[in-house]
Amino acid sequence: MEKDSKGDKKMIYLCAISNISSGNCSEDCKFCNQSAHYNTNIQTYKQKSIDEIIIEAKKAKQNKAVGFCLVTSGKGLNDKKLEYVCEVAFSIKKEVDISLIGCNGTVSKEQLQELKKAGIENYNHNLETSKEFYPQICSTHTWEERFQTCVNVKEVGLNLCVGGILGLGESEKDRYSMLESIKELNPMSIPLNFYIPNDKLPIKSTQITKDEAFFWIKEYRENFNDAMIMLAGGRELIFKDKWIEAIKAGANSIVIGDYLTTKGEKSNKDLAVLEKHGYEIAKGCNG
Repeated sequence: MEKDSKGDKKMIYLCAISNISSGNCSEDCKFCNQSAHYNTNIQTYKQKSIDEIIIEAKKAKQNKAVGFCLVTSGKGLNDKKLEYVCEVAFSIKKEVDISLIGCNGTVSKEQLQELKKAGIENYNHNLETSKEFYPQICSTHTWEERFQTCVNVKEVGLNLCVGGILGLGESEKDRYSMLESIKELNPMSIPLNFYIPNDKLPIKSTQITKDEAFFWIKEYRENFNDAMIMLAGGRELIFKDKWIEAIKAGANSIVIGDYLTTKGEKSNKDLAVLEKHGYEIAKGCNG
């Protein structure tokens, strides 16, 4: 059984994702299956039905997730999309006791205030990579816009989730630069994604090894004692069935179920692995 430095059983936080508006994004992010610039053949839809999203939220709750992330494709929110996300959040809160996370691109403080009123308590917006490397992976918006959105999240009083993707071709210096930028933001949660290649995307292969991934999980844990360090997209690709070793290295959160456009591990299998190794599943964001 894994324990923390005080000898207590280690708590693991689970989060589930719902892709409520998929694909047809005008941005040219070279790592993203949802970009309309690349023919990745994913399922696209403007709006998932609210009834379907509520079913997913109930399933996430059954699978012991404490967080449920509402993700929309696109650079940000217009008035119509903001109204839709708020309606989804309000509808879920009436039926499911789960913490809601918005992930809707670059947003203003005014838009974040509306999301907060609708019941969203956390907002996820990843920096993706370093300020220096970002122009190599996206030309349609700037890294600074992403950082400002994270600042906006903090200023309106929402919990900030911000991380990035490892394996895009960035250097070690870039990885340290991203870590330092995240330190400036002092987030509640840090999702670490590992690039999942797609032949249709400009970045053809992941460029991080399992040993490097372990190293960076440890680095984030050393630099963020109190944050959730989340194993997100690509953990199955990098760690295969040994992802529990990444938990032992310092992560204390995983995405359970499927990702935005790629399949994840079956939830019951992940839960069985955590139980086998003696981890306790958190029942709320505070444990």
